[in-house]
Amino acid sequence: MRESVQAEVMMSFLVSEELSFRIPVELRYETCDPYAVRLTFHLPGDAPVTWAFGRELLIDGVGRPCGDGDVHIAPADPDAFGEVLIRLQVGGDHALFRSGAAPLVAFLDRTDKLVPLGQERSLADFDTHLDEALDRILAEEQSAG
Repeated sequence: MRESVQAEVMMSFLVSEELSFRIPVELRYETCDPYAVRLTFHLPGDAPVTWAFGRELLIDGVGRPCGDGDVHIAPADPDAFGEVLIRLQVGGDHALFRSGAAPLVAFLDRTDKLVPLGQERSLADFDTHLDEALDRILAEEQSAG
């Protein structure tokens, strides 16, 4: 069984209303983390930056505004299917990206063929990976504090 799905999408990095530029963004979905998608942004002059967030958030955001906290996704025009805005925030800093909806939907369709939405829990190793990840996070927090 294939264990991941990848795609590269060109997105516009919206620096301001007057300035934007196109960047490649790698989308990745892995069965070892079936609830999440990863987007790696290749910004000019900087090391690639990867964000992980819920696959369901990306699915929902293509059709309607959604997201709490650091990730917000919404159609660029609520009355037309075509482009999606992805807003990422860390503290007071944020970055805004615009993508065509079609390549995101095509990527999400491929993830659904790998692991149908709602079937994530059926992956036998997921609970083991989750326990290992939680143990690692707790160990890192204890050693840092």
